[in-house]
Amino acid sequence: MAAEGGGKEMNEIKTQFTTREGVYKLLTHSEYSRPNRVPFNSQGSNPVKVSFVNVNDQSGNGDRICFNVGRELYFYIYKGVRKAADLSKPIDKRIYKGTQPTCHDFNHLTATAESVSLLVGFSAGQVQLIDPIKKETSKLFNEEVRVRRLIDKSRVTCVKWVPGSESLFLVSHASGNMYLYNVEHTCGTTAPHYQLLKQGENYSVHTCKSKSTRNPLLKWTVGEGALNEFAFSPDGKFLACVSQDGFLRVFNFDAVELHGTMKSYFGGLLCVCWSPDGKYIVAGGEDDLVTVWSFFDCRVIARGHGHKSWVSVVAFDHYTTSVEESDPMEFSGSDEDFQDQMIHFGRDRANSTQSRLSKRNSTDSRPVSVTYRFGSVGQDTQLCLWDLTEDILFPHLPLSRTRTHTNVMNATSPPAGATIITNTSSNTTNGNNSGANTPGINSLSTTLPRSNSLPHSAGGGGGGGGIGGGIMDSAIATGVSKFATLSLHDRKERHHEKDHKRNHSMGHISSKSSDKLNLLTKTKTDPAKTLGTLLCPRMEDVPLLEPLICKKIAHERLTVLIFLEDCLVTACQEGFICTWARPGKVVSSF
Repeated sequence: MAAEGGGKEMNEIKTQFTTREGVYKLLTHSEYSRPNRVPFNSQGSNPVKVSFVNVNDQSGNGDRICFNVGRELYFYIYKGVRKAADLSKPIDKRIYKGTQPTCHDFNHLTATAESVSLLVGFSAGQVQLIDPIKKETSKLFNEEVRVRRLIDKSRVTCVKWVPGSESLFLVSHASGNMYLYNVEHTCGTTAPHYQLLKQGENYSVHTCKSKSTRNPLLKWTVGEGALNEFAFSPDGKFLACVSQDGFLRVFNFDAVELHGTMKSYFGGLLCVCWSPDGKYIVAGGEDDLVTVWSFFDCRVIARGHGHKSWVSVVAFDHYTTSVEESDPMEFSGSDEDFQDQMIHFGRDRANSTQSRLSKRNSTDSRPVSVTYRFGSVGQDTQLCLWDLTEDILFPHLPLSRTRTHTNVMNATSPPAGATIITNTSSNTTNGNNSGANTPGINSLSTTLPRSNSLPHSAGGGGGGGGIGGGIMDSAIATGVSKFATLSLHDRKERHHEKDHKRNHSMGHISSKSSDKLNLLTKTKTDPAKTLGTLLCPRMEDVPLLEPLICKKIAHERLTVLIFLEDCLVTACQEGFICTWARPGKVVSSF
């Protein structure tokens, strides 16, 4: 990978970067922070998080931003690329004692110019429902009763409203538990009693047993160690969870059933997101990698290496992910073969993900190509952007003839012996329906796809460490390696927090790491038994992506990456929330 300049220049904090769309520029006047703009001493504090909501203000400036810094929570009008930030006039500011905000989420269904519903999770386990416009606190969930927290006393790691609901929300904790709440119900004054609803591979779901309906409605126990983050699919039907035991687990939320799993290359998984059409999930974590997982095939299809430390946030860019019509003459093979492979990507995101992706192109329609853009930020203070193109997604079809190489700047070198797939921007590409196969049965390709921009070497297959039939059958039959599922009464408190470490890079991973991983996550799964299976393919068994750009953009570890229509937003642990204008979106007043 190409790097810009010498060591001094590589450590310089960037204020702009270039992709094929143009130049992204940092808007210094649109920086949000505490009113005094003094860098926050972040040692020992929870990560800075950012939430957005649009209240449909008639003035045309309806965007609102919420962020936490240490014990403080701020709520501002967000002016983005239009006007400079005015930090002297927060709509609401709260300072908490004895606990710190850890995460928050707006209910977009109920938001108006007069009222918004904001959920806030805390380090001591509580969840608060507030209205920062009315400056009211509506309810407190999992509150302390008689010097004891009744539901869960561990840190809240993620809180989100259930898609399409005005009253249901889901909360995950460092204990490894998730709870489903209804804002209309109380939590009760006694500890809840649970009865088993469903149990599966390394997870169990309990209902709250009581004479009258009370919170929590459901209790999920997932994996081992902290449940670090979860994300709902675009259609709200599926739930992706990442845990400190290194597993991605995807559930059918309504049916409470496990759909598929994936294991990190090393250490815990910290973040997760869905592609706009629900076909792919990207996860990042302590292996310094971004891992792309196919929802329909239930397998890893690519890894990306560009970060030098833990990946803290991954997010898809819905506005740059492209769907393009292509010339059918650019494809080889019979019409029948091609039509069997093609899938229709509808532009209407309101349609169900499952129904939209199951539609096929008619014989007289033009082929459709897709390039997914996603980004990642990490504790190495770097922002990486990635393109997931069809030579990676559909390796069995011929590569298109028209490609343009995208330069990779300030990128780090990949691990020795890894297969490199350079991201390309596609004017004409082909697609197939990877979801046509039965999920979880596809074996890994023995020959890896390659980009046209790279020379094709005789040893480019990279499948030497392939998966034998016996191991494959075993992986399919057993799924995730089994550990005992603990009931509520048997389950001990597993609240396990550890300081974030810098420079924990891929170069340090060795065959001796499995012992450290077991000690670190207290998991009963032997990583050596999952490596080389569908759960965790070897590095040489899947394509390795290079980032389009990899830039140092902050002094402290990065904790936020959000893609908006005219900009992208990042935040670091010092408490600075930065706005990066997309190409051509800088307002003249700036």
